[in-house]
Amino acid sequence: MDEHREKNGVVANNVVDAVIKIVVLAVMVIWTFFLIKPFLIPVIWGIILAVAVEPFITKVARMMGGRKSLVSGFFVLMVIAALIIPSVMLAISSVDTIQELTEGMESRSLVIPPPPETVADWPVIGDSVHKTWKLASTNLEAALTQFAPQIKSAAGTLLGSVGGGLLGIFMVIISTVIAGVFLAKSEESSAIAESIITRVAGDKGMEITNLATATIRGVMQGVVGVAVIQSILAAIGMVIVGVPAAGLWTVLTLVCAVSQLPPILVLGPVAGYVFSVADTTTAVIFLVWVLFVTASDSFLKPMLMGRGVDIPMLVILLGALGGMMLSGIMGLFTGAVVLAIMYTLFMAWIAENGVKKETLNENK
Repeated sequence: MDEHREKNGVVANNVVDAVIKIVVLAVMVIWTFFLIKPFLIPVIWGIILAVAVEPFITKVARMMGGRKSLVSGFFVLMVIAALIIPSVMLAISSVDTIQELTEGMESRSLVIPPPPETVADWPVIGDSVHKTWKLASTNLEAALTQFAPQIKSAAGTLLGSVGGGLLGIFMVIISTVIAGVFLAKSEESSAIAESIITRVAGDKGMEITNLATATIRGVMQGVVGVAVIQSILAAIGMVIVGVPAAGLWTVLTLVCAVSQLPPILVLGPVAGYVFSVADTTTAVIFLVWVLFVTASDSFLKPMLMGRGVDIPMLVILLGALGGMMLSGIMGLFTGAVVLAIMYTLFMAWIAENGVKKETLNENK
């Protein structure tokens, strides 16, 4: 009897000891998660960026005698410069535009051309747009007074978007630095990643690692890369024809392109504006350029999208929009890539189960 009680006591002590260890471990894990939570998205983006550009960095490093750290550092500086310089130029341009508009309104030299009569024939919104445009062209002060609440709300939204964009740029800079560290130690980083995935997934660790790597590179090149190219082409066209706030329209074009929506949703109204303020030849050339930018993904994606990676548009769209709602402009990219990876892994798992079922049926 005493022996039985002693065994029960030992079991109870072991259970209590195990529970305490599990609780302490859970607290440490949760605590660690909250500590690294602010840096989670930049780290994920840094990993994605490092995986995407690693083949290019390796190729350049071989040409420079294997100096991968030097090449990685130069890559980080180039990306940061490519982010900061346009941002500063955009800020200066925005300030200049606001000053010109303010001075024009104060001196009453700001003139809005009257709307073409064809505007009234637009479906659904034509009549209201024509009336508002005509009021602004004849009495700008009255138009501003009439739409003051809407303008105030739009201005607040715009300022919030600008603040979010600046925060996104700062986060991208941090992520680029993290990516540079991973790139400089790419062999060690790859070995650690493979060990972790193999520890979780077992024998399929190497296969999952290769699949995730191919998906990252395919999505980054075929989705994000094409979106960046389209937004740059759109910006060039808008700057040449002198579209106000070209930087804002460029960001909206980038959002549309990453979300797999046609850029003409943003550039179409811009083209309509150009037709109302520029000569016909310039407007037609800009419209042709807009159509070219919109259609460019039809030949850019086959050139850039990785082989064997076929991601449905809906997956990219949901990932981009969900990522943007979760973590702003940066999540636009990370969301699309992460959801694409999960979709690819999920489809590979389904295909593997299908093969197993076929094999079992054949054996029967």
